[in-house]
Order: sequence, then C-alpha cells, then structure tokens
Amino acid sequence: MITQTTLAALDAADPLAHCRERFHLPDGVLYFDGNSLGPLPRGVPARMKTVVEEQWGEGLIRSWNTAGWMDLPARVGGRIASLVGAEPGSIISADSTSVNLFKLVCAALALNPGRPEILSDSGNFPTDLYVASGAAQIIGRDHRLKVVEPQDVAEAIGPSTAVVMLTHVDYRTGQMHDMEAITARAHAAGAIVIWDLAHSTGAMPVDLAGCKVDLAVGCSYKYLNGGPGAPAWLYVAPRHQAAVHSPLTGWLGHAAPFAFDLGYRPADGIARFICGTPNILSLAALDASLDAFDGVDMRLVRAKSIRLGDLFIGLVEQELGAAGFGLGSPRDGTARGSQVSLTHPQGYAIMQALISRGVIGDFRAPDVLRFGFCPLYARFSDLWGLVGHLREIMATEEWNQEMFLRRARVT
Repeated sequence: MITQTTLAALDAADPLAHCRERFHLPDGVLYFDGNSLGPLPRGVPARMKTVVEEQWGEGLIRSWNTAGWMDLPARVGGRIASLVGAEPGSIISADSTSVNLFKLVCAALALNPGRPEILSDSGNFPTDLYVASGAAQIIGRDHRLKVVEPQDVAEAIGPSTAVVMLTHVDYRTGQMHDMEAITARAHAAGAIVIWDLAHSTGAMPVDLAGCKVDLAVGCSYKYLNGGPGAPAWLYVAPRHQAAVHSPLTGWLGHAAPFAFDLGYRPADGIARFICGTPNILSLAALDASLDAFDGVDMRLVRAKSIRLGDLFIGLVEQELGAAGFGLGSPRDGTARGSQVSLTHPQGYAIMQALISRGVIGDFRAPDVLRFGFCPLYARFSDLWGLVGHLREIMATEEWNQEMFLRRARVT
C-alpha cells in the first residue's frame, strides 16, 4: 500500500531534491504540466534584466558584438546538445519546431531523391503531420505522407520510404518509440530518419549520436523550461551537414551574411539552417533556463521520472478504483515518457476542476487527462495531494458544473 509516509521518505532520499529550488513555483500550486510549459527558472529574471536594461538599453546595436548576441543560437544549441547526446556543432537553436521540421523534411527529401514517401504514425503531434504534408505538396514529384499506427511503423518502412518522421514520445499517451531500433531499420531500408524530441529533451537521456540519428527537432518550452514560445532547435548529424540544404535560405544562413551578396552561398555546417535574425530576448531566457540542468545526471532524472509515474498509477488504482478512470499510458515505465495519461469521458471538466484547486495538468481530446512529472522539481509527496484532490472531485461530482464543462480556447 502506498502511504503519505512512504512518499515523504522518498522525498527525503531524493538526490534531485535540491533542484526544486532552481524554479519559481507559486505557493499553493501543484504543477504537473511541465510537459506543456515548464515553470520559470529562478535565474531567468535577472538574466532578462541584464539583457534588456544593459545590453539593449545601454549597449544598443553594439551588443550584437560586445554581448555576443550573434553567437547565441550556436551557444544555446551546444548546451542542448549535451542533453541529447549530440556531437559538437550539430545543433542550432532558432525558430519554432514547426519551421525547423519543415526545413528538415525538405532537406531529407532532397537527400533521398527518387523515393516518394514520408512515413509517420497516428500518434505523431498533428502539426508534424501538417508540416510534412505541406512540404510534400510544395516539393511535388509525387511525394506523399503515409500515416500508420505506431506499432506498425517498423514493418511499414520499405523501398518507397524516403523519410521516416516520428515523435519519440507520444504527446497523448507517453508511449515511447525505440529510437535506436527504428533508426537502424530505416537505414537498412535506405531511408532517412527525423525524430521530434519535444517530449524527450530534458526528461530523459537521449543519444542522438549513438543511435546514428540523421536529423532531429525539439522545442524548448516544455522540460527545458525556456518560457512560452521559446526558440526551438534542430539537429543535423555531422555526416550530412555538407550535403543538406535548407529550403529557407535566409541571410544569416549565408556563408558571409554581412557581405550582402546578391547570390546565396550556404554557411558551413549547422549554421546554414539559421534563417532570420535571432530572437535575442527569447534566446537569452532559454540560455538562463538551461542553468537548471547544471550538474544534473540525466540517468537520475529518468529513474525518478519512472518512479513518479509508477507511484501515480499505483495511487490512482488504490484510491480511485471505482471512479471510472482508464490508464492511457504504458504501465511499463521504461516504455513511457515523463508523463502519465488517464482517460475519462468527463476528462475536460475534471481537469478544469483540478485546475481551479491549484492542481495543474492539462487535457487532450477526446478524453485524456495528462500529468507531466518533471523530476527536477516534482516531489513524490505531491502525488498524494494530486490523487486526494481527484478523489474529492469525483466523490462530490464537483466537475459537473457549467464553468468546468464549458471549453476554453486552450485546453
């Protein structure tokens, strides 16, 4: 039986407990939505004050040189590379995940001419499917997007497959793909692989180089805590960098941006995937947020993530067995990202009732209540509060009120 005392003992022995102090977490709030928007790292406001008041306010345009603004995309990319097992000089931080994915889909199709198919799965985040479909239409040459069920991906890779494009962790269920096995299977069939690591980066160890991944993208506002709309990142394996070309040939991806040539010449390496002027305020905030990972062993992060998820599932079954919840995530923690999803026909209203109590997760249609467990700041004892609130909401049918049933624009 899981007790409050059991959870308190786990907090006392937690080797990551000290990391919680690196974040601003409002009093009276239990936060389980860092898989959608990470909380504010404590070092960000001071960094933003410096950038705004000193570098922008006093340095003005001189700060592109004196404050190293132009180097931020590569510097931040290098810090992210250390979290995902990427080679030096293989990641750049810029633009949004969707824009970066478009760049990479087009680049991958060009690397694999003569094959018409982009293969993905129905568990992929919809924007990835939209972007791939749009890229296929623009490029033409009979390119098409093929979508299969997640468990059918490996068998669906064939001689027509140019690109396999997958999200490592399913945004609704938390189900993980086997990155190494699928990448190897795709390569054996002559396909290029693009991984979306939006729900992996900062939540678990990732080994892009070791898995021989070709291309990858990821966002920075979830487990990396970079703030709403934080710049995304993209990865190109060093073995491909001389051959790939970005379809968005902006001036800062030019070999000599300030020569102002009328003709485009791509920069060497990953820098060719920069398009427009870097978003300095957002990049500075993201750079400061990454300080939260200083000295952190990602193996400990993963172990705590699995334990949190397992205990939550156990508590739900122990305390809410008759409340009608289903388990929407893998029971096996090693097959699950850093989230657990419950299902319920009234999932939206139940989540709104929780949020009104200061217990914050989120909802994904049609019936998924998502709870993200971010090991740098989540406490084991928080699970007791979460399940206790859920038990009260279900016992009293508190969720069955107009203010909770009415859908907001953001769910």
